Amino acid sequence: MSSKSTFSNSTSTSYAVALYELSKENTEIDNVEIGMKSLKKLLNTSSDFKEMILSPTVTKEDKRNVVFAIADQNNFSEILKKFLGFVAIKNRLFFLGKIIESFINLVSNNKGELKAKVVSSKKLSIEERKKIHSELSENF
Repeated sequence: MSSKSTFSNSTSTSYAVALYELSKENTEIDNVEIGMKSLKKLLNTSSDFKEMILSPTVTKEDKRNVVFAIADQNNFSEILKKFLGFVAIKNRLFFLGKIIESFINLVSNNKGELKAKVVSSKKLSIEERKKIHSELSENF
């Protein structure tokens, strides 16, 4: 693993832990998690948003204004809104995808959730997926 990748992962994890601790302190973890999942969806579906946060030509202030508008439009918690503004002003929005993943994993781990990956040689029907989900839920 390259040193840039390691730095990126550790920085993203640090931001995620800070957001998690702040959210926990203010009993806002569930609301912040919902907002982070919305941002993840936006990152995955909006090439304009993704290009904007990665662009070195867009100013930090413009990026902050965009994330504030998104936060207001989606009724994000005040904690998440301020956090996003901070990340924008620190010019670290290019880490946003990794921060989101780290935060969601942190919340999941602290809830005691387990992840499973099913590999199949054929496409599974909805009924088959539901049965597997049910069996895994019962056993774990």
